[in-house]
Amino acid sequence: MIKIKNLSIRAGEFRLNALSLELSPGEYGMLMGKTGSGKTTILECVCGLRPINQGKIELAGEDITNMRPAERGIGYVPQEGAMFPNMTVRDHLAFPLKIRKWPRVEVEDRTNELAEMLAITSLLDRFPRRLSGGEVQRVAMGRALAFRPRLLLLDEPLSALDEATRNRMYDVLRSVCCNTSVTTLHVTHNRAEADNLADTVFQLEEGRIAIEQESGENRSPCPGSEVIS
Repeated sequence: MIKIKNLSIRAGEFRLNALSLELSPGEYGMLMGKTGSGKTTILECVCGLRPINQGKIELAGEDITNMRPAERGIGYVPQEGAMFPNMTVRDHLAFPLKIRKWPRVEVEDRTNELAEMLAITSLLDRFPRRLSGGEVQRVAMGRALAFRPRLLLLDEPLSALDEATRNRMYDVLRSVCCNTSVTTLHVTHNRAEADNLADTVFQLEEGRIAIEQESGENRSPCPGSEVIS
């Protein structure tokens, strides 16, 4: 569960005041709004990359407002994946685990598990320059999920993809959320993404967040599969 309570942010002339948002465990939330409305800023505050001026952020009942980013247990997928050009797909998936000092065998097992779940096993030894846009997003997703985060944040992960690839990524995202039960907050301005993926849609407009849709009215059901914890 993620709770944002009365969040206020100031950056130069930019202001967001008294924003609140809540997602239940395993829920897929979509935060929509115009370009420049502050959607990415909110994600950066949640994961600890940007300071807030006022308010409180809770994750699974724990106050994480003043925690360092690495302590929050949040997986973050920035726009366009942010791949390291000198690292293979395998290296990207293993990176979050190695910096957390997981045992080598567990790193290998988790890397293979993620690759299978995201259908990128055949890409493990490739470098980013040899990946398509959809493949980059799958790798970025795997890297964010590697350490089993409590919350997954997605910053317009599909915006650079063509329509056919975007449609395939809907299936990937649905499968990931079904298989991991991770609570997800996805930023977009694309209505089709919300219709295909969201349990709850939030609209950010004129510095305020309103609930536009609840209870997965349009979201496709999960395919039958075992949960990967």
